[in-house]
Amino acid sequence: MIPDASISSGDEDKDFFVVRDGVRFAGTHLIIDVYGGSFLDDLKLVEDALRKAVDAAGATLLHIHLHHFTPNGGISGVAVLAESHISIHTWPECGYAALDVFMCGEANPHATIEILRDAFAPERIAVEEHLRGQGL
Repeated sequence: MIPDASISSGDEDKDFFVVRDGVRFAGTHLIIDVYGGSFLDDLKLVEDALRKAVDAAGATLLHIHLHHFTPNGGISGVAVLAESHISIHTWPECGYAALDVFMCGEANPHATIEILRDAFAPERIAVEEHLRGQGL
């Protein structure tokens, strides 16, 4: 669950910066590592997971582009959002996926974690959070 945050805006145009615990920043960037995951070579499942993650976060999907590599079946791609992006790179032969979830505004990137857990059934997920553009 995302900590209480408010959206900061200028007089005429919203800048979609966030203020949380007195800190103003551009957006939340989650670095997510999936270990012991399944279905990391399933192009349709990955696309569906990204779409569900976008919806769960309350973000606005602009475009998804995925590339399926051969012979290992790895997938690399990005969901481009009005609020930024979700990127994914998978190594199915290792059961590993690396994801970046960066969102600004009212979107909740933390809501993507359970969607990814459900989609890939990993043994473990590691999440690091970075607040981008602090102090602007």
